Amino acid sequence: MKLLSVNLGRAKAVPYTDNPEGVTGIDKQPVEGPVRVSAPGPKGVGGSGLAGDAVCKLEHHGGDDQAVYAMAREDLDAWERELGRPLAHGAFGENLTTEGLDVSGARIGERWRVGPAVVLEVTCGRIPCRTFQGHLGEKQWVKRFTQRGAPGAYLRVIEPGEIRAGDPVEIVHRPEHDVTVALQFRAVTTERTLLPRLLAAGEALHPESLRLAREYARKQGA
Repeated sequence: MKLLSVNLGRAKAVPYTDNPEGVTGIDKQPVEGPVRVSAPGPKGVGGSGLAGDAVCKLEHHGGDDQAVYAMAREDLDAWERELGRPLAHGAFGENLTTEGLDVSGARIGERWRVGPAVVLEVTCGRIPCRTFQGHLGEKQWVKRFTQRGAPGAYLRVIEPGEIRAGDPVEIVHRPEHDVTVALQFRAVTTERTLLPRLLAAGEALHPESLRLAREYARKQGA
């Protein structure tokens, strides 16, 4: 398991974003050399966990619980075959393109050591949006991506440090529950009846998903 690339984006003006300022940082490009990774601060204030990476709509993106976005190269390869076009590392706006790691099958709260120092913790899957669809230029992309159910994972930074392409990735903690990124994604998008199952992941879960799960469970119990 390793990092194939570390990808950063700069603020770029595009016609397809719903950001009132008209810019997005979704166009991530692989970079050489080390990149500093650290907790960026609360959502709405903090942006990306990677130094030099732009997050342009802070109310929906970035922050401590969405500090880093990882996508498996294997999932990009599967989409390449379906779309009939190449997809470079970073094509989905991911910061980390991995190899040999089941990213969407990772458990909420699972921890990865990346390189010698950085430890990241899985929090949730990525929800597709209009900007993502515009960036890919594929019709009904939000629906298709959601139906596939392999969204990649957002991570929080537990131990900061530097990472670079080629770094090994090691799973250093795997919780005993069965709440995977894929399950969390289905629960908050297409199968709300799964929401109570997310509670097994506890505080490791992204706070927004945890709140949804608690509210749903409370209403069902009422």
